[in-house]
Amino acid sequence: MQNQPITQKITSLNVCVVIPTYNNQHTLKRVVDGVLNLTSNLIIVNDGSTDATAQILEGYPEIQQIHFPKNRGKGLALRTGFEKAIALGYNFAITIDSDGQHFPSDIPNFIEELDQHITKDVLIIGSRNMKQEGVPGKSSFGNTFSNFWFWFETGIKLKDTQSGFRLYPLKVLKKLNFYTTKFEFEIEVIVKCAWKDVEVKNMPIQVLYDETERVSHFRPFQDFTRISILNFWLVFLTLIYYKPRQFFRNIKKKGLKRFFIEDFLGSKDSPKKKALSVALGVFIGFSPLWGLQTFLAITLAIFFKLNKTISFAFSNVSLPPFIPFIIIGSLELGQLIFQESISYSVSDLMDNFEVIEHLKSYIVGSFALATLGALLFGFVAYFFFSIFKRKKRVLQHD
Repeated sequence: MQNQPITQKITSLNVCVVIPTYNNQHTLKRVVDGVLNLTSNLIIVNDGSTDATAQILEGYPEIQQIHFPKNRGKGLALRTGFEKAIALGYNFAITIDSDGQHFPSDIPNFIEELDQHITKDVLIIGSRNMKQEGVPGKSSFGNTFSNFWFWFETGIKLKDTQSGFRLYPLKVLKKLNFYTTKFEFEIEVIVKCAWKDVEVKNMPIQVLYDETERVSHFRPFQDFTRISILNFWLVFLTLIYYKPRQFFRNIKKKGLKRFFIEDFLGSKDSPKKKALSVALGVFIGFSPLWGLQTFLAITLAIFFKLNKTISFAFSNVSLPPFIPFIIIGSLELGQLIFQESISYSVSDLMDNFEVIEHLKSYIVGSFALATLGALLFGFVAYFFFSIFKRKKRVLQHD
């Protein structure tokens, strides 16, 4: 018998439940019945099961069902389920695994959480207690690994990014393009939703790992490799697209003056940390690492726990209008270091200057310029930020 209040709320919020299943004959019926106690808005995607799954589902003719003739992967099963849900007019989809580790009784918690965020796009991931007894070590390690890369790629810290018990905003998913078909899809979808400014958050859920009936289809080597390749690609996109886009969008949204005051001066980082961030950005910008400045500035800022926004901003000292001056400065310092003389003109630099002919002088001089520039800008920045911090304290006391 359905819980009428929660059933009505599921209907009013236009939510359905999607269950992807593959060879989980021992737990599937329990999960399906648990969901039906709450709602009949249910879509099951049978991902080519070879056990008794098809026979079990014959007992539920009233449920929307999709059957693949052969196994195609959890990601594709989910994507197909979402496409069906969108075609049926649903706005949200809750996904729950069929292996028995999730409790359908937690679905009302997702609905209550959604009800509090209905005015904005939200993606809710059920957060498991990875320290409880019975949690496989490989699951705990994989989750920690995944959490780190999700934070790196989006700036969002979560406790669990691998749980399959989730609530998705279908109107957002409808506008996105996905390329993965296996377990890695669940990483791709949350990263791309976060990049679309969807609020991605955790919510505590119950979890059961019963090895006597649970069947896991995660293949440690193959699937971990797939996830690693996906994360490599997402990190690359983060550094060359998402972070720069976010930086320039903030400037456009706030205006240069407000952005400078809030994101540079108003940052809670210490003057020392801000100055080191400036120095790092300038060093990268002046160095002869053309095409890698953005990647290196953001990556090293994260590694050294510096201000990513400031480092990225100052790495742009190598914008095209400044490049001839950087090359001239590098060559002059290189000549000074090697005590040699190079004949060139500004027109040579602009037209047909062959830097390869003077590669040694250019590279050494470039790093020397980068070091001097980092020291100069860093000291000036520290002095500037220290004065601003003291003035801010005076104003606050007044």
